[in-house]
Amino acid sequence: MNPIPDHLDYGLAILFIGFNPSVRSGETGHHYANPHNRFWTIIHGAGLTPRKYKPEEDGELLKLGYGFTNIVSRPTRTAAEITKEEYRAGRLRLMETIQTYRPKVACFVGKGVYGQYSGKTGIDWGEQPQPLVRGVVEFVAPSSSGLVRMSVEQITDIFRRLTPYVRPNTDETEVHS
Repeated sequence: MNPIPDHLDYGLAILFIGFNPSVRSGETGHHYANPHNRFWTIIHGAGLTPRKYKPEEDGELLKLGYGFTNIVSRPTRTAAEITKEEYRAGRLRLMETIQTYRPKVACFVGKGVYGQYSGKTGIDWGEQPQPLVRGVVEFVAPSSSGLVRMSVEQITDIFRRLTPYVRPNTDETEVHS
């Protein structure tokens, strides 16, 4: 199964960073494609998108200033299948990606993703102190996986904290909260 493409551009408001693609994402070539993943519902509910997008529209979010990548590119059934070597290589690649593209916010979708990237423990939700890449806000949000034992409302409330970082749109795709 092939890795799915990153959606990257310069000047992004938010770069969403996951652990790695699900098997379903690997099959379809789109981010957050597992039908049990609540990502698309959460970002819409948080006021980050004007409507609920579908996984196959992930590339369209570049127009809203949102990009996608993962710390590890290999699709797996669970994050437990990711090796230490993959995390080590992924951390270096991810740091280079963030330094190169310099999004306003690097949003880590899961404390574990941020922990693997930063080497930090005792991580709280939201903006992190002392970012690894200066000038880029590091923000930690809960995983949107259906396996997470938080309600969609709780997760959405944390994602809603990203709205101050989103540049206002002036066209018909304006985001309404």
